[in-house]
Amino acid sequence: MDSAQIDARQVAAYLDRLGVEPRARPTAPTVEALRDLHLRHLRAVPFENLSVHLGEAIVMEEGRLVAKVVEGRRGGFCYELNGAFGALLAALGFEVTLLAARVYGEEGRLGIPYDHMALLVGTAEEEEWLADVGFGTHSHYPLRWYDRGEQRDPGGVFRIVEAGPDAAGAAGFPTDLDVVRNGVPQYRLEVRPRALGDFVAGAWWHSTSPESHFTRSLVCSRVTQDGGRITLSGRRWKATDPEGRSTERELATDQEVLEVYRERFGIELARVPEARGGGADERE
Repeated sequence: MDSAQIDARQVAAYLDRLGVEPRARPTAPTVEALRDLHLRHLRAVPFENLSVHLGEAIVMEEGRLVAKVVEGRRGGFCYELNGAFGALLAALGFEVTLLAARVYGEEGRLGIPYDHMALLVGTAEEEEWLADVGFGTHSHYPLRWYDRGEQRDPGGVFRIVEAGPDAAGAAGFPTDLDVVRNGVPQYRLEVRPRALGDFVAGAWWHSTSPESHFTRSLVCSRVTQDGGRITLSGRRWKATDPEGRSTERELATDQEVLEVYRERFGIELARVPEARGGGADERE
């Protein structure tokens, strides 16, 4: 992945956004550094689709994605979060490959091509990891790429498995892989390397199509310091503890909604976004 658009100033500002003290900044692209940055990202940068409902353009350029996260103090959905995180990792010396995936929906149906973006990350130890800070509820740490057994994580029990003969890869590439959480397939990964521009059509579809869950619903969600999760879906506030126990309530006023965005997610908004479909996003 090309890191030319990410300069030293932006790298420093990004690490500040993640709460990395200057003296603790990565000096080598190690597994330990990757794990730390991955968890910090999930805690600091929310998974959100507010731009879709605020009429804000989603521009698939590294510099613009990083600027939204760092200077705009915002989050985003998969293309934005993994696109920006991938740019940061590449600038820090990690080997980063963009991968396309199709998300499993109702009744096990797969979504559109380029439905989701994930990252294959190589480290100084010559190990490869699946990193994904843009899928809502998912693993808190990167997953070992070549491990086909159970991988236990605070976010659940994960497996990366071959998708089977019905999903044979293109000529010269291995079979697609399914990422499974707690026994349920989450998405199907293509192993072929992709470029950021390949995801433009998917981002446009999810931002505009009435069939996209992102146009039908609002979500803003992040991992908490104790390993739980907080989510604002429209006006529904939900807090989940590390054991999975949750409490929910409806926010009554616009002021309450804006305060939650500001105080719990660090997002300053001039007005309350309203979902076109009036629903809540299930991919939390």
